[in-house]
Amino acid sequence: MAQRSLPTPHVMREQFELSISRIFDQVQASLSNHRKNFVALNKVHMEAAAYTEETPRGIKIIGETQFQKVFHSFLLRALPMKKGLPAADRVLKFIGGYIRYMNEKALLERDPEDVEDSDNTPAYRFTRFLLEFLMDGFLAKDKTVRYRVLYTLQGMITHLGAIDEESYNSLRDGLMGRVHDKEVSIRALAATCLSILARSETPSEIEDNMSILDTLIEIMTYDSSPEVRRAVIMNIPLNTRSLPAILERTRDEDQPIRKLVFGQILKNNVLENEDGEENVRRIGPTHPRTLTIAQRELIVKNGMGDRDTVVRKATELLISTWMDSSNVKIEEQDVEIEDQPEELRESGPLALLRLFDLNSDLSVAKIALMSIFTTRPVIFNEAKFSAEYWKDLTPEKAFFARVYVDYCKETKDEARLEAVPVVTFVAFQIQDKFNAYIDFSTTHDGLKSPLNPDIDTLQSDEEKISRLLVISELLKLAANLDYSDETGRRKTFKLVRHMLESEVLPEVLMAPCLDVLRVLSVSERDLIRLVVEIVSELRDNILCEDIDNPLGEPAVQSFNETTSTRLSRSCTDDLSPEKKERLDVIDLRCLKMCIGMLERVDTTFEDNIILDGLLRELIIPSTHRDGIFLEQGIKALGLCCLIARTMAVQSFRRFMGFFSSSPPGIRLILVHSLIDIFMVHENAIFNDGSNNLQMTTQFLLLHTVEEQDPKVQATLCQGMAKLVISGLITDIEVLKTLLKIYISPSSGRNDELRQCLTVFFRIYSHSSASNQHQMRKIFLLIFLDICEDRKASIESEDDIEVIGSSQLASMFIEWTDPLHLAQALATRQLIDGQVADECIQLDMAKDIITLLFEKDLKVEIEKEDKRVLCQLLNKMYIPDTVDEYRIRSLKLLMINLRTRRPLRDTICKTALAKFEATITKKFEKQLEHFSEEEFRKLAELQELFLFLDSIIPEDDIELTEIDIPRTRGRKRRSESMISTTTGSRSNSAGPSTDKIKSKSKYRSKHPRLSTEDDEDVTAEGTPQPEAPTRAIPKRAAASRKKPPVIVISSDSEEHNEAPEKNGKNTGARFRPAIKEEAQLDKDLDNLLDNSGSSSLSEVPFDSIMDSDPDSEDEVNNLLAEE
Repeated sequence: MAQRSLPTPHVMREQFELSISRIFDQVQASLSNHRKNFVALNKVHMEAAAYTEETPRGIKIIGETQFQKVFHSFLLRALPMKKGLPAADRVLKFIGGYIRYMNEKALLERDPEDVEDSDNTPAYRFTRFLLEFLMDGFLAKDKTVRYRVLYTLQGMITHLGAIDEESYNSLRDGLMGRVHDKEVSIRALAATCLSILARSETPSEIEDNMSILDTLIEIMTYDSSPEVRRAVIMNIPLNTRSLPAILERTRDEDQPIRKLVFGQILKNNVLENEDGEENVRRIGPTHPRTLTIAQRELIVKNGMGDRDTVVRKATELLISTWMDSSNVKIEEQDVEIEDQPEELRESGPLALLRLFDLNSDLSVAKIALMSIFTTRPVIFNEAKFSAEYWKDLTPEKAFFARVYVDYCKETKDEARLEAVPVVTFVAFQIQDKFNAYIDFSTTHDGLKSPLNPDIDTLQSDEEKISRLLVISELLKLAANLDYSDETGRRKTFKLVRHMLESEVLPEVLMAPCLDVLRVLSVSERDLIRLVVEIVSELRDNILCEDIDNPLGEPAVQSFNETTSTRLSRSCTDDLSPEKKERLDVIDLRCLKMCIGMLERVDTTFEDNIILDGLLRELIIPSTHRDGIFLEQGIKALGLCCLIARTMAVQSFRRFMGFFSSSPPGIRLILVHSLIDIFMVHENAIFNDGSNNLQMTTQFLLLHTVEEQDPKVQATLCQGMAKLVISGLITDIEVLKTLLKIYISPSSGRNDELRQCLTVFFRIYSHSSASNQHQMRKIFLLIFLDICEDRKASIESEDDIEVIGSSQLASMFIEWTDPLHLAQALATRQLIDGQVADECIQLDMAKDIITLLFEKDLKVEIEKEDKRVLCQLLNKMYIPDTVDEYRIRSLKLLMINLRTRRPLRDTICKTALAKFEATITKKFEKQLEHFSEEEFRKLAELQELFLFLDSIIPEDDIELTEIDIPRTRGRKRRSESMISTTTGSRSNSAGPSTDKIKSKSKYRSKHPRLSTEDDEDVTAEGTPQPEAPTRAIPKRAAASRKKPPVIVISSDSEEHNEAPEKNGKNTGARFRPAIKEEAQLDKDLDNLLDNSGSSSLSEVPFDSIMDSDPDSEDEVNNLLAEE
């Protein structure tokens, strides 16, 4: 590079400032001139690079240094600009674009063979200078500067060119720190930059640190901001490590993210362009053949099952893209591909069906195929089922035909059913395929032995499964056909009955056969008769094939004949072990057939007496056996109970008694049976005047809490939820138990349970106003339980995550919102006159304020929990119209809370003051001329004033605590007004302070009224204080060193000098009265000796315990006389 004459640094700086300022003035006005200004700025940059000076140590760069200083000064002016300022955004975009332009230009001008000189160019030096300057801003105190720095870096990071390892590590570490920034926008930009760096990360760079890809996956999974998760999803490299995490976002709580995953990430990466060839497409990282079968099913299930229509539409387009790209040729690439033979690569929907495992789950494939019929109606309308179609019938073809008929039925498109062959043709197809299966199965089982090791067992088993699937789909298709053709009807009926009577009929074909038989039967009674006859014939073939019967007539005609019953029992005892085993197989087949039949009928047991023999000879004996017979027997018996009311009433108690000792599989069947019985026979079981409802409720509560198996517990919760929503169970304890299980950390991994209860509480709360009141009642109960659980967890140092108080409060705010209930009632268009109670949350606010008095609480409410309660008040819905009783009560509570028990925390006081100001302003007219004295005269407020009068101001409590020497022991609780809304943890089950008073108060300097401060003094086993503030004077006639009876009895003036021993010398005529007085004195002396060791229930009510100033003066005067 030629050396130019050097102007002074000051002159150079002025020249660069003038040129660069003109460029920046233009770029901040519009994006359209950026390309032109890239060239202009690069020209100035190259001119600056030409100013160098030779020194003994080498060439000294003079011009570039001044250029960097000027550029630095202009950049500093843009960084403090607030987010969203268009001019600053354009300037920073220009800087990123210039870095990209400069490095691309330097790459083109560089000699490919000159590798060593790549770090000695103006582009390299300027990029390093700018990168180091931006990294210094990562830790800036100003969040705007941090945002602008990362905003600039985002535009240039894709074209940094070659940078040294030290700069790369510094950049990586800085970005890893910024992804945890408290600002959402900064985290999103940092995640975007890290995603770009992750594309070039190598295993050697990871060492002991967490890889960039793992960090991005963690952010995408756990970051609370949708913006950050979206930034990662948009930019993270797609590979086998990141793809499972992206698929998890198909269930993201944010709807735009779910749409992004289905509509862009998965769809746009199905195919990708060949390198350097835009018109050549090859398989991409999200192509269905690069995914596993489980991943494909997950995508379809989550996408088509999404509650949002936009997400479902995006999934339908993705499935359509799968179908179009399913036959793309496999090219060389880095991903693993499920290869397929050329002959199996069929086009259209059949190729799509091959992407799913039809042998395991048909529901997902059906959803995918029906979405194709919806989005691509041409495929549905042009479908043809000619004779050629049925010749080589594969599982995909049979499945396509069956779903085609189902779609016609759902859309009521009867005209398109003409494309399907007639019933007779389908019946012959079923017969041919079934006979072929029997022949193949017989041949396969005969060849499969140790003597034939060359037989491919796995391939043969797959062939059997495919044949069964074809037959099953044909039977399902037959169940939806029109049987107006009598010939086809008879042919199908005969075929299906023959199949059910066959001992070799696979179990998977039994249900489809019963579905066809139900369609062909005249009535349910006819269906039951047919199944019972088939069961009888199956069992008779085993029991009687060895009995001489020259006429060839069956010895057993039906289950109703007494002769057949005796014969079957005698035959069973004489059977060989091989035939007993065969009979067990037949009995199990018959049992499953009976279950299938019972699941398809609604008629009563009494109308089908033929079922009685089936019950006595097959179902009940199965319940006395073990294993699979017991499971199927209980299931069949439960189904019988659904159609037999008397049997249900007699059996449900046995089911409950059998529950505890059963294994999980049996318990699951019992739960299903019991819940179904309760729902069907509600009146017969619970409205007969017995305690069945209470017993059932306790049974469900006990086993739901104690159940260890997640599946059984989830089913129990589902059952109780059904009973509660139906109104069968109204016990509030059930509601509390379900909510405690729902928020319990132990149920965190039970997704089925959590999903069920999430839906239940929303439906229950938004069903009626009475349900919302039930939720209001349990709020404080659950809240106090959570407070105690959290405190216990901290003290025990267990790693248990208890739900946060704010999260719990938010849930109840949503559940008790009357506006949500009103909207739900309007949507359902109920005609029973149900309306929402708009004051529900106002009553909830009253409960919270009452709780803040902290009267008789067993649980100490922490400061953070009080803040949640106080802040919750301002989130509640306050209606415009409220009755005077509610608003007066609420106002009185707030005034007394402020004066008697003021909140100490500033946040709590502010929130409560804001709520009170809102109430006062909104209901100013109703609270006008507010007077507590006048309100005391209202009968409706008497209960409230009793509660308020029992509250002692904190100032009086502090004075009392100074006068009374405290003793340690258990706190004695008393009832309070809050007991109506709080449970066992808010107040004790002990006696009320209005009835029984504490005795330890006589240790004080002056006798005082019984107050709530006495709860800190034990009522049992408390020792005498060693140094009382003031000793009570002794009575002259007292025989022991005890406080005299006069201290606690207003009647003691007549008997204060009568010791207990004098009672023995009194005349006989006064003996009853003297005994009574002696006993009273003895009780009182013992009461004072033991400091309250006697039972509280034995202490009589005394007038001195009341709030009577005259009585207090009387006691004080007596003490003064002493």
